[in-house]
Amino acid sequence: MRKRVLYIEDDKEIGSWVKDNLEQRGYIVEWLVSGDDAPRFVRQADIVVLDVMLPGLDGFTVGQRLKKETPDVPILMLSARTAVDDKLQGLLFADDYVTKPFHPDELAARMEVLLRRYGQGIGKEVRLGHITVRIDSQSVVDNRTGEEIPLTAKQLQILLYFLKNPNRIVTKEQIYEAVWGEPFMDGDKTVMVHIRYLREKIELDPGDPAIIETIRGIGYRVKQ
Repeated sequence: MRKRVLYIEDDKEIGSWVKDNLEQRGYIVEWLVSGDDAPRFVRQADIVVLDVMLPGLDGFTVGQRLKKETPDVPILMLSARTAVDDKLQGLLFADDYVTKPFHPDELAARMEVLLRRYGQGIGKEVRLGHITVRIDSQSVVDNRTGEEIPLTAKQLQILLYFLKNPNRIVTKEQIYEAVWGEPFMDGDKTVMVHIRYLREKIELDPGDPAIIETIRGIGYRVKQ
């Protein structure tokens, strides 16, 4: 299946060149010259390629909002800025960071790595014990009753983040920065509270969870 790219770049010459190159490689490219309309298109995208220097909202702000809305869509940042601080700012929410000028082969290779990473272990449905997570409809069903388990947007995003990282231990810092799109502050209990409420909805015994494991002193893991 052809992958869909949401490409945000205001430089017409660079944008046209990248769009044409990616389409020649088989991608379907939606090219925007600002981030204003990005939220309308991101849910149909498999990956976002985002320039830092944009008119209006800069790429960092746009990227944080997109990651908050769709944490399961990888973001690759493009920038002429080479300073370490800029890269670190981008990597707080983005999955990769490529500096200009770049070779199209490098861009395509990095995109493929992200698409493989995010596509690994996830099909249309994932069964976890007595529940099934339906990726396409963004819903969770109790297999015993066939009824949907109502989750909040953040609870669903956390669960999907675990599914994007199958069998991997993830820290509360990683979860917070992926789902909320903001730097984690030491002592913040937001993730712990959300996971407690999520467990109350999806675990047979929230006091002895079988789906979302606690790895003491490190973080959490969901086995698949």
